[in-house]
Amino acid sequence: MCNKFQIVGSLLRPSELLKYKTQIEHRDDISYPFYQDFAGYETCEAEAIKNVVNKEIEHGLSVITDGEYSKSMWHLDFVWGFEGIERYIADHGYFFRDTDGTSKYETRKDIGLRITGELSGKNHHFIKIFKEFQEHAGDRETKLCVPSPSHIFGELSWSDNIGGKDAVYKNRQELKAGLVKAYKEFVGEFAALGGKIIQFDDCLWELFADDNPNSPYTGENINQEEVQALATEFIDINNTVIDYGHSLGLKVWTHNCRGNYDSRNMGGGSYVKIANLFLKQLKYDRFFLEWDDERAGSLEALAVFKDRPDTEIVLGLLSSKTNTLDDEERVVRLLNEAATIIDKDRLFLSHQCGFASCDGGNELTEDEQWAKINQGQRIAKQYWQTQSV
Repeated sequence: MCNKFQIVGSLLRPSELLKYKTQIEHRDDISYPFYQDFAGYETCEAEAIKNVVNKEIEHGLSVITDGEYSKSMWHLDFVWGFEGIERYIADHGYFFRDTDGTSKYETRKDIGLRITGELSGKNHHFIKIFKEFQEHAGDRETKLCVPSPSHIFGELSWSDNIGGKDAVYKNRQELKAGLVKAYKEFVGEFAALGGKIIQFDDCLWELFADDNPNSPYTGENINQEEVQALATEFIDINNTVIDYGHSLGLKVWTHNCRGNYDSRNMGGGSYVKIANLFLKQLKYDRFFLEWDDERAGSLEALAVFKDRPDTEIVLGLLSSKTNTLDDEERVVRLLNEAATIIDKDRLFLSHQCGFASCDGGNELTEDEQWAKINQGQRIAKQYWQTQSV
């Protein structure tokens, strides 16, 4: 085991679990967590989580997750678990870039969110799942991955949930206050249960990179003052919840990528362009950053962490999108380059994202997934020999 290699969170789901997940995707006449709608689903999911925890331990991972097996998607299940939210099948899914880099690739459509009442994070289903998962992990370090407050604020505020005649929240400020309250309720219950590490995942930072050709905020005739104000709003809402987590003794981590669905991405945007915003100002203890290809830009962006000696950086130099092993010479070269900017002891290695941000997963097999994880372990052990345990 080498604690310098980390996984982002999600792992490929077994086929028996996917049989249930696929049915969930196509129905909106059912209610989260869907156990009452499918006989055998709850037992299948629980057994799959137990099995994947054992596999993670067998493969020497130092921080254990539930593989995100309880989720259909990396972010929306968490929102479905709030009081005051109704899920529905939308007219279309999200649009990613297809493998040719230009064509659109549409995702699943069960992404609709309707606010039906005041949001609350109390008695969330994730707490039950975490309690059971923690028992399987024993005394090993665990983390729980949920979407960042700002990401969900973005999704809810860019819909028709605000300001209508019957709207629960009349404006963005009311929505923000309600969402922060719900997150604090959830984080409080997580800490009370004995949780130690919560990870807020986020895919919106690169919208604010002016070298991102796929962003609605780039190009001519864009009011950059409004764009910067929105970025600051996103940072502030996250920091409010991060501060609360810290006050409860939690470690609060984050993972950022540019989309991960069926081995496809949502767009570009370099870290250099957003470093002084999201990397410098967000108060996370550990950043998982996507650096598996040229879209992320130069490692010079890491310089903003020089004045934050207690902040750790996980470099996502490996790819969870491919079914082949990664170029080890490239990984070591970039680790060496990063170590000229940030002390080597503060750096970690990971894949750029999970292997199954949504339950369908990326285009590789479970055996190929574990081979890639083993490769990451091996590279990290060789690179940080004195840190291997």
